[in-house]
Amino acid sequence: MQDGRLLLQIKDAPFATPILAKFASDGTLKMLAYLTVLHDPDPPQLIGIEEPENHLHPRLLPELAEECRAASANTQLMVTTHSPFFIDGIRPQELWVLYRNEDGYTQAKRTDEMLGIQEFIEEGASLGNLWMEDYFEFGNPLKNQGAPRKNQPKN
Repeated sequence: MQDGRLLLQIKDAPFATPILAKFASDGTLKMLAYLTVLHDPDPPQLIGIEEPENHLHPRLLPELAEECRAASANTQLMVTTHSPFFIDGIRPQELWVLYRNEDGYTQAKRTDEMLGIQEFIEEGASLGNLWMEDYFEFGNPLKNQGAPRKNQPKN
């Protein structure tokens, strides 16, 4: 604008003219913000995204995961999520599950190091479904406070 303010307009395919950003949905603006950060030609050393599933349609989440993967070639990326739909866009070697040990310290393990996960994926299972169906060694807040299962063999 002439007074130095930035005016953001968004053009959606079915409409002839763009609309002001203030009339766009929260999800549209959030996805635009993610794509802007992820495609920064001079990215920061670390990008953190917390719960990208908020305000976004679940079908967009695997695509956002792919955008995150592409961006991780240029920067370190950390995304926290509670969405199996986002997890479906992640590879087992990219997904770390966090839990607290008996002493209260946060621990992490990649899903490709968990018993049986890689074999399920090779047979066509989705990582999000394996998580929701409780195949991960830990991370289920409804069982043992998300800690590792008792009497489970260690890798």
